[in-house]
Amino acid sequence: MTAMNGRPGPSGPGSPAGSNGPALQPEIRLTTEWVARAMGGTARPGDPDREFNGVSIDTRTLTVGELFFAIRGERFDGADFAGAAIDAGAGGVVVERGRGSELRSADKGWPPFAVIEVDDAIVALQALAQAVRRASGTKVVAITGSAGKTTTKEVTGEFLAARYRVVRNRGNFNNHIGLPLSLIELRRRPEIAVVELGMNHAGEISTLVRIAEPEVRVWTNVGEAHLGFFQSVDAIADAKSEICEGATPATLLVANADDGRIAERISRFGGRVVTFGIDRGADVRATEVRGRGIDGTDAHIATPRGAFELTTPLIGRGNLANVLAATAVAIEFDVPLATVVERAAYLTPASHRGEVLRLSNGVTVIDDSYNANPTATKRALEVLGETRDRSRRVAVLGEMLELGERTSALHEDVGRAAAEAKVDVVIAVGGEPARALADAAVAAGIGRANVLYVATSDEAADAAATLIRGGDLVLVKGSRGVRTDRVVDRLKAEFA
Repeated sequence: MTAMNGRPGPSGPGSPAGSNGPALQPEIRLTTEWVARAMGGTARPGDPDREFNGVSIDTRTLTVGELFFAIRGERFDGADFAGAAIDAGAGGVVVERGRGSELRSADKGWPPFAVIEVDDAIVALQALAQAVRRASGTKVVAITGSAGKTTTKEVTGEFLAARYRVVRNRGNFNNHIGLPLSLIELRRRPEIAVVELGMNHAGEISTLVRIAEPEVRVWTNVGEAHLGFFQSVDAIADAKSEICEGATPATLLVANADDGRIAERISRFGGRVVTFGIDRGADVRATEVRGRGIDGTDAHIATPRGAFELTTPLIGRGNLANVLAATAVAIEFDVPLATVVERAAYLTPASHRGEVLRLSNGVTVIDDSYNANPTATKRALEVLGETRDRSRRVAVLGEMLELGERTSALHEDVGRAAAEAKVDVVIAVGGEPARALADAAVAAGIGRANVLYVATSDEAADAAATLIRGGDLVLVKGSRGVRTDRVVDRLKAEFA
């Protein structure tokens, strides 16, 4: 997890403001005995007080003294790497029952490092994470949604760090393995942890909520991401609604009032609900929205604590919604609105998530290459349309993966959106869906000579390096599997 060290403040939602937070407590000691008990495991003969300085699931990144979890995957069995983990300096290993004896020497008996046997290494990792989370006393804010999870997490962490010791899970450590690895770092007892919960199948959010037991949940939106794994967008919404499970009357849900599918599903939430939005009435609402293209967004924000004028360099209405969600969480933790205003003015996007790169010869690149779905891509195209005083607007659009039977139709929608945004040049990248995007852009009015289809991002990078000229504004966006980040790298080299 990454830490954000602000001024320590109150210990939880609704606590009165104050200048001194709770006294720092010692770290949770991950000893053999404590860990084995938490996981329901069996520790082989050895020192029960042996302490581990962290956990690892990968011998390539393991550091000396960590506890290695030999998890089983579709194409590997971590127990086969237990010996390598010990050679790398692991303080102990967690293996499935019956595999620990493989580490026992016939003449020397059990080795000097810890060996803990469990029924299932992944379930054990999750149990340890839950035990650490409960023992830490940390308040957990969990964020889910089809888009904007990482940005909302980062902005929320930035706002809360003004008053609290805050940690966030790194990158996309948001699944049934990554989240537990993040939660185990709560052994250092931060005041608040802000984490994101990802999924591509029903039941996954339910598992993550059960492990994290968040006091505050944030539901950003519902979109077509991972539609290939579901029968419909409504089915995605049902899976995302698992964020509502296990709530107590004190639990808070921060929900997007502009998303009809969310509104339909939050009535069964067992705790409190605070809404945010732009187009519909909400507890935290933006009005008088003024998009400034690549320079950011301005808006008037009304909240239960008062109103303020917001200026943020984050681009587009999607990011404005993310800031509103983070503002709702900040209010819950008594962060002053003046602090929100101040910090919002200096926010920066996460890597490859809407970064604005100003290169030589007046070329500007919007690097949104981390991932893509139809809704997020159309929002990014809107930013191109809002930006004035540019030689041309160029969109390098990679295929959007995991969209199922509606793949072609959804790509065609994006092609039409490019025309509506007055894009001058389109480079579509990927398989037949990308070709459908290109054809739709032409049909919607972009000249055939200004629309190019290529199969790979390396080809797109070559084309962009040739086509881009001084003063152009270039959007680069696509699913991770398409690797449109290579186009960004090429443009950065060409216009250094």
